[in-house]
Amino acid sequence: MRALLTGLLLACTIGAAQAAEPDPAPFDALLGRYVSTAPDGVNRVDYAAWKASGADRAALDAYIASVERTRISTLSRNEQFATWANLYNAATVRVILQRFPVRSIRDIRSEGAGFLAKALAGPWQTKVVAVEGRRLSLDEIEHTIMRPAFRDPRVHYAVNCASIGCPNLMVQAFHAATLEAELDAAARAYINHPRAVSVAGRGLRLSSIYDWYAGDFGTPAQLRTHLLRYAAPDLAARIRATDRIAGYGYDWRLNVRAGR
Repeated sequence: MRALLTGLLLACTIGAAQAAEPDPAPFDALLGRYVSTAPDGVNRVDYAAWKASGADRAALDAYIASVERTRISTLSRNEQFATWANLYNAATVRVILQRFPVRSIRDIRSEGAGFLAKALAGPWQTKVVAVEGRRLSLDEIEHTIMRPAFRDPRVHYAVNCASIGCPNLMVQAFHAATLEAELDAAARAYINHPRAVSVAGRGLRLSSIYDWYAGDFGTPAQLRTHLLRYAAPDLAARIRATDRIAGYGYDWRLNVRAGR
């Protein structure tokens, strides 16, 4: 199954005719309307207003449908990355809108999965989209397609799980032409926020992402190099001053706009 799903992404390497990239402009417009940066530096979503707008819920459905009609496997590599990341984020927002109000995405259970998946917190095993004839869950998009195919730790800054502890849902969609700059900006925004990296007397306290997906970031030395690449000068100096990880943490509360 892993090979079949990864094939959805890598077929472009064997000479398939290239399809047109789905236009991210509709998703851009929706993110610009409903996502904003709060005073604490975390991007928040006005799920209440988005859910109340039948037109914008329909626009989200239409955008997802446009991606589902695309042969993503025939796009260029950057187009594939941007398209999968945008699809993941759009589908996650739709899952929340379907169940809002909820306190956390973990309050939503997976549907149509085995007993164990249903017993676990979160909707990540539910089949939420269909691409090139295959129904896919959020877990499959992230862990079976994007992570093994791209082998880029910035996948974790691109996909958003609707939680405060997660890297931001950006205020615009990802675009193939400017993807590198957008991924670097997403990495900087997260790493320079205390929910990702903070330094206390006992050492570094990091987001649990760096523990859960340690293999994607490499050895402890490679992780430090990764953090230093994006850290602002003051944070970088504090990272260099300690070689100990004191612990990990993650905030699963919904990334909802305050008061909504």
